[in-house]
Amino acid sequence: MKQRRHGERRTREAKIKRGMAGVYMKRREETKEPAPLPGMFQEQEEKKSTEKKGIRLHAAITPKKNKKLMALSLEAKIAKQKRILRMRLKVPPAVNHFGQVLDANTTQKAFQLFKKYRPETRTEKKERLKAAAERAAKEGKLERGPKPLFVKSGLRHVTDLIENKKAALVLIANDVEPLELVVWLPALCRKVGVPYAIVKGKRELGRAVNMKTATAVCLQEVRRQDSGEFRGLLDAVRVNYAEKYEEARKQWGGGLKGKIPRKLKEKL
Repeated sequence: MKQRRHGERRTREAKIKRGMAGVYMKRREETKEPAPLPGMFQEQEEKKSTEKKGIRLHAAITPKKNKKLMALSLEAKIAKQKRILRMRLKVPPAVNHFGQVLDANTTQKAFQLFKKYRPETRTEKKERLKAAAERAAKEGKLERGPKPLFVKSGLRHVTDLIENKKAALVLIANDVEPLELVVWLPALCRKVGVPYAIVKGKRELGRAVNMKTATAVCLQEVRRQDSGEFRGLLDAVRVNYAEKYEEARKQWGGGLKGKIPRKLKEKL
């Protein structure tokens, strides 16, 4: 009985070993894969996750943030405070007039026209004078050609041109600080009869004269090929500003209350 049991145990152990070996070989055959290619030859396939997106930890959709509690930069904070003050306080008509800027399409046309008459840079002026000097040396005569047409900038220079009625069209920036520098300019243009327009952004005006910023710019004349475009621009400016000046002179701005005072007023 003992020998039989011992033999049975041996056969059982042998069967288990054989079975384990077969399983091991199968697993090895299944997991056998070719060696990966070098990194430069591998094609990286984007694996798209099939999991549903939801509001949880490390999910794609983030919860809404309370933007009132977000920390703003100093410039953004000051700009927000100014905007709220202009809404709450009563704004005089002369200051409120600068909030009525020219529409986007007309502004774009005006900037395109003004950029055609952008002042020449130092290198361009040097080349022009050098070419004129060489021409004079060959011919033996110094002939002064017609003065080139450029956009005029600088508050004092523009004011002198308006007073002498030499300006054909004046563009004024709406975000000049302090506003007292240009707040009287629309009234002067109206009195003299010079067409003017208030445009958004002193930086855009600066680009028209090769500067960082500009408070006011003006054109005296235009070339013959641009006369039709200039006439259409003047008509649009007159409709928006010259004809509506008396109405704008009496229109106050601001005086808007916040949410809490409005709700209290409704309850009363």
